[in-house]
Amino acid sequence: MSAERDLDLLLPLILFEATKVVEADRCSLFILDRERNELWSKVAQGSKSEIRLPVGSGIAGQVAHTGAIINIPDAYADTRFNRSFDVSSGYQTKTILCVPMRDANGEVTGVIQALNRLDGQGFNSEDEELLLALGAQAAGAIENALLHEEINRLFEGFVSASVVAIEARDPTTAGHSGRVADLTVTLAQALEHLSTGTYARTHFSSTEIQEIRYASLLHDFGKVGVRENVLVKAEKLYPHELEGLRARFQLARKDLQLQSYRRRFEAVKHRGDKHLAEIEAEETERLGTELKHLHEVFDFVLTCNRPTVLAQGGFERLNELGHLQFEDADGKTQPLLLPREIQSLSITRGTLSSEERREIESHVEHTYRFLTQIPWTRALRRVPEIAYAHHEKLDGTGYPRAIPERTIPVQSRMMSISDIYDALTASDRPYKKAVPHTLALDILKREADNGQLDKELFHIFVDAEIPRRALPNAPK
Repeated sequence: MSAERDLDLLLPLILFEATKVVEADRCSLFILDRERNELWSKVAQGSKSEIRLPVGSGIAGQVAHTGAIINIPDAYADTRFNRSFDVSSGYQTKTILCVPMRDANGEVTGVIQALNRLDGQGFNSEDEELLLALGAQAAGAIENALLHEEINRLFEGFVSASVVAIEARDPTTAGHSGRVADLTVTLAQALEHLSTGTYARTHFSSTEIQEIRYASLLHDFGKVGVRENVLVKAEKLYPHELEGLRARFQLARKDLQLQSYRRRFEAVKHRGDKHLAEIEAEETERLGTELKHLHEVFDFVLTCNRPTVLAQGGFERLNELGHLQFEDADGKTQPLLLPREIQSLSITRGTLSSEERREIESHVEHTYRFLTQIPWTRALRRVPEIAYAHHEKLDGTGYPRAIPERTIPVQSRMMSISDIYDALTASDRPYKKAVPHTLALDILKREADNGQLDKELFHIFVDAEIPRRALPNAPK
């Protein structure tokens, strides 16, 4: 009894032992809620609903209030007995023994109440001693179970707050951690139904499922250590860089117009007023051509700035555009595109430079360092290790450690599949469109066939329809 930590399992066990030890027909157990000054019971033999009553009310309430034993040989002859339960249930209470449960400090923590001794006689002093002794043991066990529940609630609250912090840091991925946790847990539970293959009869206990869930919820917590502008970078140029480039193009436009007016002035000076209309037409056409070219260049730059793959020759053209210049307000020649802008616009995949990608990837190291600082219980001690390996690949090409297949936990392998699937199908990423469900599975299959993801786990992910079962709004 003292080893049981689940209150829902412990309380019926206590009642079973109490009923047996005093040879009663049935028993009830009430726990003292000091904050509300009430007794409450999740389990009372013969009752299906939770019972709450004020301390001092009824027989159990009086025992909790005074700490004294109440032993009633004839319930209906005692004015303290409330017959309403018998009336509503059809049960007939004859004898009652109600004793306090006391903790190691002697404080009343609850009440055990036994009804109707099986031999038809009243409860005796020996029954009182036995039930008191059981009550003392039960009080300690219940206190441990309640403490265990409090620790669980503490961890739940901490994990929930951490997820809020992650999503506040990167609102574009809101909901990702929760979805990855749901997918991974559902996949883990699906393994229990396998009868063949590597993972046949694999079973995760409720505590191990909780460990997987926590690791999944916290797998991206290290993003709090990544610069926010890198974390939410939607295009190859940062917004302030794009604004600077836009302002430069506006200045270049003004410069073209100014150069045109200067040429008109010089042309009139050399060719005379009688050619004014001709000069005006020539310059209007030339300026129009130059402005159109400038506009096309800017449109090309905007295209390059998006997280798409450039068409053939795009990188070469970017380098050529690096030679374009204009005169600023001080008459100094300035480049239209800066070297660092050309470098950023030349990113071949996504929006991140190699340096920025390394910074993003560093979130795994940050996550591990953060999680190892938490005093996890023995049952949850592998949370940091599971989260640490969620970006590793079976062929050794993952990050941050590029560890071999045999050292990657199965929990991390499941999380990798779930993480990639949600990242592909999520519709809340500003830098990419959501990928349809079938295409996401094709991409995962390609990685599994290439030896990067666990092939068997991937097939279970597909065959067991994990996304449909785990996510209420799963993509089609």
